[in-house]
Amino acid sequence: MNLKVIFSIVFSGLFLVACSQPKQEKTNSKLNLELKPGMEEITLGAGCFWCVEAVFQSLNGVDTVISGYSNGSVKKPSYKEVCTGRTGHAEVARIVYNPELVSFKEILEVFWQTHDPTTLNRQGNDVGTQYRSGIYYHNNEQKQIAEEYKQKLDESGAFPNPIVTEILPVDNFYVAEDYHQNYYKSNPDQGYCRLVVKPKVDKFKKVFADKLKE
Repeated sequence: MNLKVIFSIVFSGLFLVACSQPKQEKTNSKLNLELKPGMEEITLGAGCFWCVEAVFQSLNGVDTVISGYSNGSVKKPSYKEVCTGRTGHAEVARIVYNPELVSFKEILEVFWQTHDPTTLNRQGNDVGTQYRSGIYYHNNEQKQIAEEYKQKLDESGAFPNPIVTEILPVDNFYVAEDYHQNYYKSNPDQGYCRLVVKPKVDKFKKVFADKLKE
C-alpha cells in the first residue's frame, strides 16, 4: 500500500547543505502577528523553515506564513545563534489559516507528507536540534488532534520507523530576520532553493494538486 493511500485512510478516520547563512545579519522583522478575525494559527517545525514556508504558502486557505524560531531558552535569538543548536529553538513557520477553507487536519496531512518525521533532529543534510520535527499547538483541540493523528500514523505503518515529531504547546515565537521571509519566492535560483526547496514544493504540488491556491 503506497503512502498516499495510507494517509487517506488515516485522514478519513480522524474527526545538500543547511540553510546557507547570508553575510549580513539584520534585525528581526516587525511583521504584524495580530490574528485576523476568523483566522486560526499553528506553528510547525519540519527542517529548514524555507521549505516549510514555501510549501504552506501554496496551500489554499492559508493566509500568511511567517518564518521564525520557537520553544527555545534565549530571548530574541538571531539566526546565527539558532544555528549553533545551543539556544534550544526550532526553525518553524507560523501558519495563519482560514478554517472554513482548510481544516487543521488538512494542515497536518500536508505537514506529515512534506518532511520525514522519523529522523531525530535532522532533515536530509540539515542536522541539528533546530531542524527537529515539531507541532507547537495553540490550543488543546490542536493538541488532541495532532496526538491522535500521530498515533494512528504510527499504528498504520505509514512510515518504516516510529514518528519522533514532538507535540508541545508553543512556548515562544520570534520572527526570523527579514531576509528569511518569502525566501524561496525571492531567491528561486539560490543553490539550496534549487536543490532542496524546489523539489519539495514540486512534490507537494503534485500530491496536493486539488488543495493549491489558484
